[in-house]
Amino acid sequence: MRICIYGAGAIGGYLGAQLSQRHDVTLIARGPHLEAMKRDGLRLRIGGEERVSHPRCTDDPSGVGPQDYVIITLKAHSVPAIVDRLPALFGPQTCVVTAVNGIPWWYFYGLDGPFSNHRLETVDPGGRQWDVIGPERALGCVVYPACELVEPGVVEHQSDNKFSIGEPNGERSDRARQLTEALVEAGFKAPLRPQIRNEIWVKLWGNLSFNPISALTLATLDEIATDPGTRAVAHAMMAEAQAVGEELGVRFAVDIDKRIAAAQAVGAHKTSMLQDLERGRPLEIDVLVSAVLEMARLVETPTPTLDTVHALIRQRARHG
Repeated sequence: MRICIYGAGAIGGYLGAQLSQRHDVTLIARGPHLEAMKRDGLRLRIGGEERVSHPRCTDDPSGVGPQDYVIITLKAHSVPAIVDRLPALFGPQTCVVTAVNGIPWWYFYGLDGPFSNHRLETVDPGGRQWDVIGPERALGCVVYPACELVEPGVVEHQSDNKFSIGEPNGERSDRARQLTEALVEAGFKAPLRPQIRNEIWVKLWGNLSFNPISALTLATLDEIATDPGTRAVAHAMMAEAQAVGEELGVRFAVDIDKRIAAAQAVGAHKTSMLQDLERGRPLEIDVLVSAVLEMARLVETPTPTLDTVHALIRQRARHG
């Protein structure tokens, strides 16, 4: 199986290190991280040991050739800039896996109802991913592991090993089944979900609330979840998001308090958005919050708390 991981940082490196033990894996990366992997291999620290693998590494997909799977592990706001480079990796049957936080660009592809095939401007400006990749190639993925790129060429696995997979139409397709089998063989949990959108929303629930609150307050997950004020804000944001999701047919398997408790149990963890803020990186606002507001307008559902926090976090991002 030929697999290209585009954006082989922390999560992409974790996937690549494990999958390359059994499959033909190419990692697309850049800068010092790419040079370190070319020189010394990809070093994965996991379970108290360090493993070294030597997948093909490059910054140029044009010479890689057609792949069975292209797994995109870039931050969502980075994908539009590389979308025109992706077709070099495509053959007739190439599947593109969106291992990205938040609402995916293909969300409304084939979805029953009045918004079928609606394109989300907030996550796919101008419909470039829809047009260049093609929604028929898309396979959904919800990412649960926590990993960190601790130095160039070195990925440290911190927790979890689950990547939930699902077709937009809910089918148990051969391509979805074959990918989940490959992931399981590589040591991951990889359930194949008939309703991947439900799981996307439950994961998003925490990200759309805790991430911006953390970037605004500099608080960790446990602090946000236990302080009465910030917990109430998170609860209100999640309630508004749930109303939007349910208008679109989503079913939430847990309630808000259980979702907050799960975040609290992670402990003194800085969200990815807070980490990005501290490192001067762009914040994942559109894919986590703006997209929900765009969907809220479609279904005419009020989101006053989300609107307020969205305005605040956008201003925070402008000032770094």
